[in-house]
Amino acid sequence: METSPSLAGPFALGTFSSGAGPAFPGLVAGDRVLDLSAHAPTTRALLERWDDVLPLLREAAAAPAGEWRPVAELRVHAPVEPRQIFQSGANYRTHVIELAVAHEPAGGRPAEQVRAEVAAMMDRRAAEDQPYVFIGLPSSVTGPYDDVVIPSWCAKPDWELELAAVIGRPAYRVDPDEALEHVAAYTIANDVTAREVVFRRDMPEIGTDWLRAKNAPTFTPLGPYLVPAAFLDPGDLRVTLKLNGEVMQDESTKDMIFGVARLVSYVSQTVALLPGDLVLTGSPAGNGLHHGRLLRDGDVMEGTITGLGTQRNRCRDER
Repeated sequence: METSPSLAGPFALGTFSSGAGPAFPGLVAGDRVLDLSAHAPTTRALLERWDDVLPLLREAAAAPAGEWRPVAELRVHAPVEPRQIFQSGANYRTHVIELAVAHEPAGGRPAEQVRAEVAAMMDRRAAEDQPYVFIGLPSSVTGPYDDVVIPSWCAKPDWELELAAVIGRPAYRVDPDEALEHVAAYTIANDVTAREVVFRRDMPEIGTDWLRAKNAPTFTPLGPYLVPAAFLDPGDLRVTLKLNGEVMQDESTKDMIFGVARLVSYVSQTVALLPGDLVLTGSPAGNGLHHGRLLRDGDVMEGTITGLGTQRNRCRDER
C-alpha cells in the first residue's frame, strides 16, 4: 500500500480493506485510519447524511480514542461508488486549443488560425453558459493504486487528470450561487480515453462515441480519498500528471472555462444529482496526443492535485 501525503485539512474519507476482508469506510487522519463501518456500510452512506456526519468526523479525527490502524497496512480502494458520473469536455482553454490543433488534418487550416477560432468559440461558450457534459459509467472506476488495463482494441490510450466534485446534498435545478452547498468533497479522477474512437468516422454526422472512448473497465482511476469541500478552494488547485516520472500535465484549475459551481448547476438542470455522484471538471493541457506519446504497457501514471494527495497507476496491456 502507498500513502498519499499533502492532504488539505485534518482528515479525509476513504474505502479500505485488510487482506481478504470486506471493504469498509474509513476516516483518514495523517498516516492512520479509523474504521467507520459501525456507523455506515460505505462512504456513500456517509455522504447521504453529510450535514450530520461532518461534525462527528471532526470530533473523531481529533480524539485519540478509537481503534486506529496504520494506513500502510491497508488496501486503498476507490473512495466512493457513485451512482452517476458526469464528465466535462473541453473545459480548459489551453487543452481545447491543443486538441483542436492536433486533430486538424494535414493540409488543413494553419495552426494559428485554429487557435484563434477555437479561442473565440470558447469565449462564446462561456458567455452563453453552455458547458459540454456527457455521461460516464461507474463500472469504469478503479482504485487509486490499481492497474489500468488497456484493452486489446485500444490503439491510442491517453491520460486526462481531473478534479472531481463529489455530491453530498441532493441537487436538482440549483442555481450556480447555491451549487457548492451540494458538494461534500473533492477527489482525483483520471479520465483515461481511447483517442482513436472518440470520433465516429463511419457516422461523422453523429459525432462522438463516449461509450467506447471512455468507459472500459479501469479507465477511471479514482482517489485516493474524499477531502471535504470545506478544506480547499476548487478555483485554484494545481493539477499535475507525471508519466514515468516526467511531468506531462501541470496546470491550475484557474484555466477552467466553467468552474465547479457552474458545472454542478448545469448538470442539475437536467438530472437529479445524488450523494456520491461525481462531476468531473475536465482535463488541462498536456495530454498524450499533444506530446505525441500515448500510454504503453508498463507505464506508470502519477496524478496529484493540490490538497487531494496522489494516485499512482501502472498500465497493463491486455494483449
